[in-house]
Amino acid sequence: MGRIFETRKHTMFARWDRMAKQFTRVGREITVAVKNGGPDPASNPALRRAIQNGRAVNMPKDKIEGAIKRASGKDAADYQECIYEGYAPHGVAIMVVTATDNPTRTIANVRVCFNKCDGKIGTTGSVAFGFARLGVFRLDPADVKDREEFELELMDHGLEDMGDGTSEKGEPRIIVRCAMADFGTLQSALEARSIEPKQSGSEFVPNTVVELSESQAEDVMKLVDRLEQDDDVQQVFHNLA
Repeated sequence: MGRIFETRKHTMFARWDRMAKQFTRVGREITVAVKNGGPDPASNPALRRAIQNGRAVNMPKDKIEGAIKRASGKDAADYQECIYEGYAPHGVAIMVVTATDNPTRTIANVRVCFNKCDGKIGTTGSVAFGFARLGVFRLDPADVKDREEFELELMDHGLEDMGDGTSEKGEPRIIVRCAMADFGTLQSALEARSIEPKQSGSEFVPNTVVELSESQAEDVMKLVDRLEQDDDVQQVFHNLA
């Protein structure tokens, strides 16, 4: 009985820890959005996107509003996006997107993650050529009544690709992708159709993928997991199949 209790307690704390990190990342996204475009979601598409992403991870409304208020203050942290590249074990390419107010600290932490997991941090451009940075919207299929007609309509607003996926909870999602230059246009097209994405942002999508054995894939995911534990890290992308 005691062992079961300890297992449940460990699972509960792991879930809380993960939720706290998700809230931290959304909070930084909100801060950057407010700094660049102001605190009014109606006139700030980036802030609307950050709020949507907060809802996607069940961030309470008061925490979202508190993050916007803090970001509007004079003492708000000045976060900047820094992207790092490298290789995981077995030649898998890794792209690490961070939001940091101290790049010196962040690069040091990222380097440690690579070194501890038998990876190798690279220079700018060393693996980025193998990825395309695209705008991505994840939609609830229930919001799309006629999928074929919907896809044809969005092609006039920058749609490059539409496919299927799932959320972290396993819920079905329609995944819509576009060039980053068309992100605002496609976002406006969705808003005009009263469709609120469950999650949206930019992602590094690999041009080709690497097939590995299960044990080799575990080596790669150890590095990915370690990177994602760092508070400065917003997203980690790789070309592992």
